[in-house]
Amino acid sequence: MTIIWIDIWNTQSGVKAKGLINRYFNIRQYIVTIRAANTNPGIPQCKNCWKWGHSTFSCKIQSSKCVKCNEPHKSENHHKFSWCCKANEKTNPLHLETKKGKLCLHSFKYTNCQGKHQADSTTCLFRKNHFNREWHQKKYSEIHKNKVN
Repeated sequence: MTIIWIDIWNTQSGVKAKGLINRYFNIRQYIVTIRAANTNPGIPQCKNCWKWGHSTFSCKIQSSKCVKCNEPHKSENHHKFSWCCKANEKTNPLHLETKKGKLCLHSFKYTNCQGKHQADSTTCLFRKNHFNREWHQKKYSEIHKNKVN
C-alpha cells in the first residue's frame, strides 16, 4: 500500500475535491482510489507575538514583537531598535552598533521554551511538537505556573 498526498486547488465549497473523492483511476497496472484526508494543520504560531495557539489575525497585542529579541518592534527593524544591536555611547565599555546587513550574534531566551534561539527556530521544542495540542497545553500550564510562583 502506498499513500500519495496531493493538494487540490479548490473553491470554498470543495466542489472539485468532492468530485474526485472515492473515484477510481488507473496508474499503469494499479487501480487507485482517491480518499479524503483528515486535515491537521497543527497549532498555529502567531507571527505578531510569536506565541503558539493563535494566529496573527487573532492576536491581541497592540504592536509586533521581534522574532529575535522579543522586543516591541518588527523583526526587519531589529538592528535599528534592539538594545543589543544599536549603539549606546553611555555604556562603559562603549557598545557599538551592529552594522546593517551583518548577522546579530547576541543570544536570547525565547519566551515560550526559554531556549537560546529565535522564536521561529526549527530546533524549538514547541515547533517540534506543533501537531501535539496536549503537549502544548501542558507546557503552557507549566510556564504559567512557574511565572506565578
